[in-house]
Amino acid sequence: MRNPSLRHATLRQLQIFSVAARRLSFARAAEELHLTQAAISLQIRQLEEVAGSELFERIGKRVFLTEAGEVLVEQVARIQRALDEADEALAALRGGGRVAVAAVSTAEYFAPALLSQFRTVNPEVRLRLLIDNREAVLRLLAGNAVDLAIMGRPPADLDVEATVLAPNPLVFIASAAHPLASRRGIGVDELAAEPLIARESGSGTRSAMEEFFAAHAQRPSIGMEMGSNDAIKQAVVAGLGLGFVSRHTLGLELSAGRLAILDVADTPVLRHWHLVRLRSKRQTAVLAAFWDFIRERAPGYLAGEL
Repeated sequence: MRNPSLRHATLRQLQIFSVAARRLSFARAAEELHLTQAAISLQIRQLEEVAGSELFERIGKRVFLTEAGEVLVEQVARIQRALDEADEALAALRGGGRVAVAAVSTAEYFAPALLSQFRTVNPEVRLRLLIDNREAVLRLLAGNAVDLAIMGRPPADLDVEATVLAPNPLVFIASAAHPLASRRGIGVDELAAEPLIARESGSGTRSAMEEFFAAHAQRPSIGMEMGSNDAIKQAVVAGLGLGFVSRHTLGLELSAGRLAILDVADTPVLRHWHLVRLRSKRQTAVLAAFWDFIRERAPGYLAGEL
């Protein structure tokens, strides 16, 4: 039997490992990579054999990286960056290029459309879009795994350049059948008495909601936490509580009469969408073109979505 050595690993195995390590879920990795969970497990097992170490461990229903897995994550990221740089250099010679964008989950309602508009006028450019929560997006940006990010508040602990794209109004919502749906001038104290369905701690929307209640000397009653805006909307429609989401996420539900925006004092809570990049990031011609395009197109597109 040959000695363990990562020289025997394939790039595909390393890619699968990277996604599984980021997701900490073989099922979610399989969904992202359009593979079966069995295929993911097989590739990880084969990679562990050539590495001579277990890379993941299960505790209950959760998956964690082992110490060896954490070491390999850093090295795979370096390999990926080297491959990306080589890819970009070759693409530049061919007149094309690549743009990798990370967007917070609330931006999934408009980011794909903006990228589609860019591709229409730049069909030779290869685009990659990753959508995740704020913490994951910040990790991708800090690790140079993406070129730019679309998010709410820019990070204070990273040396970034940020430009405002458009206003992001955040509103309280209720089922159309809720007693507060037809009320006017709802007090913040009344909201605090209702069960609220909130995003997970650490998300930008959750932070904005907590800041709103703190500014009014109130503490919200969190009835449930949800990992996506769609889950919040469905729970609100089902009558499980009130929600707090970006106005940009509500087009279909409002037009169908399933949800209502509550008339609450001092709302909407106005935040802004930003396009963010590391200040130290090497700017290729295609990245500069993408930056200018999105900064120009986003305000008009988002205004039309309200």
